[in-house]
Amino acid sequence: MPKNLKEKFKLFCNSKNLDFNQNQILTIQRLQDFYDQHFSLSIFNFFKKNNIKKGFYLYGSVGVGKTMILDFFYNHIPQKKLRLHFNEFMLNFHNFVHENKNQGDENIVNLFVKNLKSKVSLIYFDEFQVTNIVDAMILGKLFDKIFNEKIKIIITSNIMISDLYKDGLQRDQFKPFIKIMKEKTVEHELLIEDDYRKTPNNQNNRYFFPLNQETNFKINKFFRIISKDKKKTNKTLNIKGRDFKIKEFYDGVVRFSFEDLCDKNLGAEDYLEIIKVSKFIVIDKIPQFNDINSNQQQRFITLIDIIYDKKVPIAVTSEKNLDKFNSSISLKEPFQRTISRLYELTSSNFNL
Repeated sequence: MPKNLKEKFKLFCNSKNLDFNQNQILTIQRLQDFYDQHFSLSIFNFFKKNNIKKGFYLYGSVGVGKTMILDFFYNHIPQKKLRLHFNEFMLNFHNFVHENKNQGDENIVNLFVKNLKSKVSLIYFDEFQVTNIVDAMILGKLFDKIFNEKIKIIITSNIMISDLYKDGLQRDQFKPFIKIMKEKTVEHELLIEDDYRKTPNNQNNRYFFPLNQETNFKINKFFRIISKDKKKTNKTLNIKGRDFKIKEFYDGVVRFSFEDLCDKNLGAEDYLEIIKVSKFIVIDKIPQFNDINSNQQQRFITLIDIIYDKKVPIAVTSEKNLDKFNSSISLKEPFQRTISRLYELTSSNFNL
């Protein structure tokens, strides 16, 4: 049972040579309260539990330490728990629906959540966002059942609850989910001005730009070093009946062009399968983004989220430096998270 999380967090930051501030300490204190309310054995909490909020929704700008704090909290929880990328969780749900397609909509949600309840008492979603209309339409029923089964949820996001799926198709059907989240979760903003991923300690020495002959020479030299003494094979992944070929596969060290990963009709399910066989990824020729290639940009955002969640280091070549990236108008906000994560994924602190 976590006690004195505040002091443990300070010791953790000092041991990792990480900065922390009072806003982060306040967040830790609120997480301590959340834990004590749900998992304390006191008689007082036993009678209050039906009225206690079942989720903790932490939001804030990119690079302020949301993931670090909830990872720290999650790692100190002894109860049965699960940490999943949200895309991975929804894929598990849709697969469950497919396998039990004769059960009907209401029963299928009940069955899925009952199965979940038998395995975990807390779920952690990092960088929660909703972009898929199919997910948007089912989330209200799904999370309502999760909370009714007293499964606790902790979430990080860049977006406040009321702005989730903003401007999305048929957003009216998403509003029941927003209402449930408002009623059932503690919503807390982590306010910090600096993006810690961009500090001098994070030297992004695996980010090569611009796209020219010199950059091509550098990335080829780098790839020769990391793939040295590894045997090259042609690896084919079969993803639900579709073949995806990895042409440059060196015992988990893999190399793709941006086109290989984002110009094709791929999604989270494909990226998750690719990550399973990857220890280090090189991505060549990331372009500038605009309203014309926004579909490719959305795939790239999803890809980087999954790579980050699975903690796979990368090297990339790109048309522009990270602080000069353009974006399509509709993806400008979520793309800030992608840029911040690229700083970290390509830094010297993020190693094999």
